[in-house]
Amino acid sequence: MHRSLITAVLATAFALGGCHEMTQPEPVVVHGYVTDMKAFDAFIATHPTPDQFRARYPDVLLVMPGGVTTLEFRTNNSRYYPELDKDGRIIGGHFS
Repeated sequence: MHRSLITAVLATAFALGGCHEMTQPEPVVVHGYVTDMKAFDAFIATHPTPDQFRARYPDVLLVMPGGVTTLEFRTNNSRYYPELDKDGRIIGGHFS
């Protein structure tokens, strides 16, 4: 009886999504510069790491604090200066 109970629990867990790792969707990659500000702001609200930012927006230059850049002013949302929390996660920032 003990074995059938374990089998029933495992079958229920699997049916309800207990194998969460196997069903994760692939991360969304946004090519080009940021045009959908609502989606971008929602992503930043998740407090991504710099690596997660680069994976999501590979075409946007992420300028970390202390980084050196040219002085031209960009209006196409192609260069982002993040604000980081104490753990190095992005909590805000601005385009320039």
